Amino acid sequence: MMPKYVSAVACGFIFGLGLAISQMALPAKVLGFLDVTGAWDPSLLFVLGGAVGVTAIGFRFVPRIRRPLFDDAFEAQPTEKIDRRLITGAGLFGIGWGLSGYCPGPGIVSLGRFAPDAFLFIAAFVVGSWLARKSILRTPSISRVSNGLVREA
Repeated sequence: MMPKYVSAVACGFIFGLGLAISQMALPAKVLGFLDVTGAWDPSLLFVLGGAVGVTAIGFRFVPRIRRPLFDDAFEAQPTEKIDRRLITGAGLFGIGWGLSGYCPGPGIVSLGRFAPDAFLFIAAFVVGSWLARKSILRTPSISRVSNGLVREA
């Protein structure tokens, strides 16, 4: 069980370091990227390209692996169609990202800078997530994939 947590900490450290180095944890940088009609800053396209490239390579190998190194099974979200709930959630996420310059990962990384706006963002994020799970939406459980078989967690 311990290697699983060590792996999670290592991956989180690498992710946070990447966000900080790429300046994605700075709301002004992100808002400059999102402002395509004004003073657009396309430099975060390199971050996006790097993330998509690494993910595309990784996803080509995952189906060939019978089980993860540090867990019993892979986690897989059930395949769902594009519906009103997905579109509404994506829209709300985009609005929050566009207004604040933060999405969850960079918001958490910015806590390390002791940025007051990051603390407010994360507090609001936690409350919004809790409300969505408890009172607004019924979130389906994530499935576990083991040897190609999907089973409920």
